[in-house]
Amino acid sequence: MVVFNVSRLRRRVWWVSFLMIAVSVIGILLSWTNPQIHAPLRPGLDFTGGTQIQLERRCGTSCGALKVSELQNVLAAAPLPDEADAPAPNLASARVQLLDRGKSLVLRMPTLSAAQGQAVIAALTPVAGPFLPGGQAVDTIGPTLGNQLLRSSLISLLVAFAGIAVYISIRYDRRYAALALLALAHDVVIVCGLFAWLGLLIALEVDSLFAVALLTIAGYSVNDTVVVFDRIRERQRLEGDRPIGEQVDNAVTATLTRTLYTSGTTLMPLLALILFGGSTLVWFAVALAAGVIVGSWSSIALAPSLLTLWSRRAVPPSRAS
Repeated sequence: MVVFNVSRLRRRVWWVSFLMIAVSVIGILLSWTNPQIHAPLRPGLDFTGGTQIQLERRCGTSCGALKVSELQNVLAAAPLPDEADAPAPNLASARVQLLDRGKSLVLRMPTLSAAQGQAVIAALTPVAGPFLPGGQAVDTIGPTLGNQLLRSSLISLLVAFAGIAVYISIRYDRRYAALALLALAHDVVIVCGLFAWLGLLIALEVDSLFAVALLTIAGYSVNDTVVVFDRIRERQRLEGDRPIGEQVDNAVTATLTRTLYTSGTTLMPLLALILFGGSTLVWFAVALAAGVIVGSWSSIALAPSLLTLWSRRAVPPSRAS
């Protein structure tokens, strides 16, 4: 049997993870200092509040070419009716996204009333219309609800990570727990860094589905790491007289096929969602796919290679069998 010598290749493993973390942190910092974002990730409508209008164009098999800048200029000049309690919002900062090769438009704007939303659609009709009568969707989220969703998402992430930390600390030796949590942080930071760069490069926004993706990634990553650590613990009992590096290499080799098969079968439906899932689920699937790939890397390479640093002898068995 060919042994995967993760202990011998550990410096290369650390360099790969270090570079991914560095690029991710740079993206998060650039996003945070960007005057248009002011956040680690570009927040979407779910978190900031506002109105989103999606329009389907009635243009047969092919639609005329549209320019985002032209549509933004039309929105900035669109006459909106004033409400009794507030003046009409300024749409100069409205964001326009073209989907399905220009067949669909997604507009993200400040909070609008029903009459103002209809005025926006009327202003765009001469340029991008006609629109399908049944292909219009208008969603409005108030700023208070957006703040509540953001707060709830952060709390759910913190509670999940704290629960994982408590479980691993009880089940394993503290060194195992520390490395599992380090691998989890490694995965989350890299996925967040990827979406920070996407927010900078293509103005991609994160929504509540991204928070769900992070929770799923956390569970997947920890589960994969626990499987590897369980196998290392078995090797400690069977090969207690061997160096820790050999024990880790044998354990990783024994679980490598299982990890690759599990990751591969998980990526297949995610790839199908990316290709055929539509605009609603595509970035959710991208986040999960990135988390599966990075989580597999940290489970079979990063966490075991760091374990070899603790001692050249076998690590003491965990407190729980």
